[in-house]
Amino acid sequence: MDEQQESGQQERLGSHPSGRFAGESHAFNLGEVLGALRAEAHPAERGHRQMTIFHRTPVTQVIFAFEPGGELADHVAHALVTMHVLEGRLAVQADERDHELRAGYILVLHPDVRHRVRALEASAMLLTVHLESET
Repeated sequence: MDEQQESGQQERLGSHPSGRFAGESHAFNLGEVLGALRAEAHPAERGHRQMTIFHRTPVTQVIFAFEPGGELADHVAHALVTMHVLEGRLAVQADERDHELRAGYILVLHPDVRHRVRALEASAMLLTVHLESET
């Protein structure tokens, strides 16, 4: 990684996660987070940008800003997943079904469900991953 890329990566990451996720309560203005994501100078990868806004085992929350046609490739999460569409429309293939999700919709996937996501238009999603304890 060259110096310019490293500098850009440091700017994007901001404070260390131990500082960002510390404390007993956390408030987020999702509109501001989306605005910051969309204003990033570097090009989006696969038509989307993402930022982890909270992580404390067993929960991780990630906000996604999708460009039209942006996607998350086919994959499996070994955790319970909720996808909350904040803006736009997303096509989600999961559990051998097609779901068209609009702003205000939430899709819940049980662990190990193969799925992919594609933005039908500029969209935003709050993804929450709930790791299950191993007993």
